[in-house]
Amino acid sequence: MYALHRWLEASEISEGAIFRGLDRYGHVVSDRLSRRSVGNVIKRAAKAAGLDPEKYSGHSLRSGHCTQASRAGVAEHVIAQQTGHRSMSSLKRYIRLGRLFEENSADALGL
Repeated sequence: MYALHRWLEASEISEGAIFRGLDRYGHVVSDRLSRRSVGNVIKRAAKAAGLDPEKYSGHSLRSGHCTQASRAGVAEHVIAQQTGHRSMSSLKRYIRLGRLFEENSADALGL
């Protein structure tokens, strides 16, 4: 949270999207990052962490958000409001896939 607070203070962002484009001088130049920009950031971070960047995308963030929010007990309609899911069945697929290794018989057997 410390880094987020520092970013918000330095960028003087008080509303709207948190992550925005910067020019070469470090000045905020857009209202929000484009989908492509988010994807590029994710791929660079994955590569820097020694992971295969082709396996990660901006979609990974959305999926992870849904899964973690569900694990934290956030109501599905609240998650859908945040993520923009119009279909609850689509949202439930994200959550179900995220819990694949959490809710299974092998786990109960200690495997």
